Amino acid sequence: MVRRWPARPRGAVRGGWRQKGDPQEPAEHALGRSRGGFSTKFHLVCDRHGHPLGVRLSPGQTHESQELEALLEGIDCEDHDGEPLAYPARLAGDKAYRADWIDDWLLENEIEPVIPSKANEDRDARPVEFDREAYRERNIVERLIGWLKESRRVLTRFEKTAVNFLAMVKWACLKRYLRLMTESGFSD
Repeated sequence: MVRRWPARPRGAVRGGWRQKGDPQEPAEHALGRSRGGFSTKFHLVCDRHGHPLGVRLSPGQTHESQELEALLEGIDCEDHDGEPLAYPARLAGDKAYRADWIDDWLLENEIEPVIPSKANEDRDARPVEFDREAYRERNIVERLIGWLKESRRVLTRFEKTAVNFLAMVKWACLKRYLRLMTESGFSD
């Protein structure tokens, strides 16, 4: 037996639907083709304890280095007077972030790059020496991404628009912070 819903007009369940041409929504909805298929990348910055500080979305075919500058400038850890609470002293990244302009940009902003050299380049020509011990801590961001993918809405991207998907990623990060606060004894 097949049941059909009556064809009567209904109002919207909630207001505020995104319209075409919304200035906050990217034209491609942060969806694109990559080697893995139709996907979205989220670029993430965290502190050394695995607490997320900033996140950006891009289509799957966008290279990681294209989002680095905007991602770091989007971190807003400021007190009430506008003074930065914490500023990164080092930035660890994989070989995808290895470019001369990235080294220069990080050094201009007083951030030490902890990025390994590629196999086909002269390691002695770089302005900074590679710190292998600091690079071993890069797994912290990989574990954070793995933790985020445990959230079903982040893993499967149920959201159609990039704005809503980014909100779900931020919601998962907020949930992480709230869990951290309750475990630390802030719950009363």
